[in-house]
Amino acid sequence: MPRNAEGIAAALTGERRMEFYRELLGAAPEEAEGVLRRWWCEAMLDAEPDVGDRLTAAALDGTLPTTAVADVVRRRREAGLPVE
Repeated sequence: MPRNAEGIAAALTGERRMEFYRELLGAAPEEAEGVLRRWWCEAMLDAEPDVGDRLTAAALDGTLPTTAVADVVRRRREAGLPVE
């Protein structure tokens, strides 16, 4: 699924699509990226509903793969992405 407003909206239905557009249009420019990021996750779960159940089960079972924050920060820096 494309990680942009069009791709996200296409994956959402009805009221959720309208909620996404309301939030995106109401966001300040510096907040828009965060809105897109959050709703992309929501759209992915809507597109594959069983993914959320599998992630929850893995977390409860202690089998959910994890990544150290230091590794994430290093990869973001290497990719030239912001680290806040």
